[in-house]
Amino acid sequence: MKIAVDAMGGDFAPLEVVRGAVAAARAGEAEILLVGEPGAIEAVGAEAGLPCPGVEVVAARERVAMGEHPAEALRHKKDSSLAVGARLVKEGRAGALVSAGNTGAAMAFSLFTLGRLPGVERPAIAAPFPTTRGFAVLIDAGANVEVKPHYLLQFAQMGSLYAASVLKLTRPRVGLLNVGAESGKGTPVLQEACRLLTASGLNFIGNIEGRDVPLGAADVIVCDGFSGNVLLKFAEGLAEGLFSLLKQELLAGFSTRAGAYLARPALKRLKAKMDYAEYGGAPLLGLKGLTIISHGSSDARAIHNAIRAARESLEQDVVGKIAALAQAAPNDAGSEA
Repeated sequence: MKIAVDAMGGDFAPLEVVRGAVAAARAGEAEILLVGEPGAIEAVGAEAGLPCPGVEVVAARERVAMGEHPAEALRHKKDSSLAVGARLVKEGRAGALVSAGNTGAAMAFSLFTLGRLPGVERPAIAAPFPTTRGFAVLIDAGANVEVKPHYLLQFAQMGSLYAASVLKLTRPRVGLLNVGAESGKGTPVLQEACRLLTASGLNFIGNIEGRDVPLGAADVIVCDGFSGNVLLKFAEGLAEGLFSLLKQELLAGFSTRAGAYLARPALKRLKAKMDYAEYGGAPLLGLKGLTIISHGSSDARAIHNAIRAARESLEQDVVGKIAALAQAAPNDAGSEA
């Protein structure tokens, strides 16, 4: 199993990306094709652990900046690390692409190069979301700002399959993110999506509100990409803010410092559960190949875990299962499709 890693993508690339790739190779996660500018990779190689058995550098002359417009990058940077990485997957030289770079560009190169699976109208990002009951799958986490009802149905189908295959959840509970629990709530798109999901055969529990998400009300949270991305980023910021406030309060006096010392192991475990680096990245589902999109601030641990997520998805043949699902259960969108 070989996994292509975008060495030039992310706030801390290439050093942290190379470190994570080396750690994954040493742990036996997969063989790594490290895609990027050879000079930049060589400059951090010794510090990051190169050379390393199981890690091969694949040259790419360009990189896509974090703030670069995806369409411009797609047109003008055909030898970027993202473009080369996507081609490696297309050609079968790699099973998956992992990138912590420009999310829009990663989606654009993946969609343009790999293409959509037959029957899938829109690929969607399936992001693991920490809850009090473990992890849920948030889909879509940013790929589709505007949606149609049958897109949401397909997101639910793909997210449910991913939750069952990779997260090992039996009969994942599917919830539709809405402003109220009643089936008549929300926009016409959400009302129609609720009807489609009710008739879908999925373990659909109905609409859920934002406050239900962190409490683990559903295993798969279905929404448009705008709402999903806002929810995900809000949760990240809220967790960071709460830990910052908690730290200030615990260090405010002698007695609270003593309590903080005793509670330190539990607080570390709690922080780890809320840390995006624990799951590493989110798969872009619905393509003829696998792309894992990681957080822009990914460190070596996050990259390592993203490579693990790619390996697990490949082992479970998530792409093949979604392809079979899309062909066996076409949506009822009719001429809208």
